[in-house]
Amino acid sequence: MKTKIKFMAAAALLISLVLLCQSAGKVLREEIQEGRAVSSETVSAVVLLDPGHGGMDAGKTGVNGAEEKEINLKIALYIKELLEKEKIDVVMTRTEDQRLAETQVEDLKERVRIMNKANPVLAVSIHQNSYHEGGVHGAQVFYYGDSAEGKEAGEIMQRLLNENIPDNRKEAKANRSYYILKKTEVPVIIVECGFLSNYEEAQKLADEKYQQTMADVIKEGILSYIQQTG
Repeated sequence: MKTKIKFMAAAALLISLVLLCQSAGKVLREEIQEGRAVSSETVSAVVLLDPGHGGMDAGKTGVNGAEEKEINLKIALYIKELLEKEKIDVVMTRTEDQRLAETQVEDLKERVRIMNKANPVLAVSIHQNSYHEGGVHGAQVFYYGDSAEGKEAGEIMQRLLNENIPDNRKEAKANRSYYILKKTEVPVIIVECGFLSNYEEAQKLADEKYQQTMADVIKEGILSYIQQTG
């Protein structure tokens, strides 16, 4: 009798487990269909952000006194925050006002080392431009001339900058001499966000809201590149 009771209890438990699994499976299927289910094993893309200059290396100084190194870092940190909301893993070459080595050459070598070690789907180096003629303005993207991936990323980024930044008509430009571009083993682009030698643009680049706008456009460029190459 006891054996029969144990058998019946075990059978009831098994039936309950089967019904529970069926119910859970139904819920999971519904969530997948509605796009709510996310696998814990999903691997996010890795993007590297490189705020140029830092520490004793201020980079360009604007006609308004703004320092390139500070603008670079602020924009890069905004981009980082936006990308992380999109579940993108972000590696930074720096997160504070510092140079990565004692000399400028060694600093560049360290940035390249970090980029190659991180092996990102894309590395984006943030900079500000300058020119001897104050009327020149606009955000422009540079990529390594021998990199098909860099060219694609650069053209995507430039298109979005031109579409979203008023009066921006620059073209993405190939380059084979910039150290960051020619020494990296991963796709990399340099985004010159504007000209600190142009008073109007320098004022914008020093403004927090404009920095956030620039960061949002660059974020969209990065996501577009990932989507097209993924």
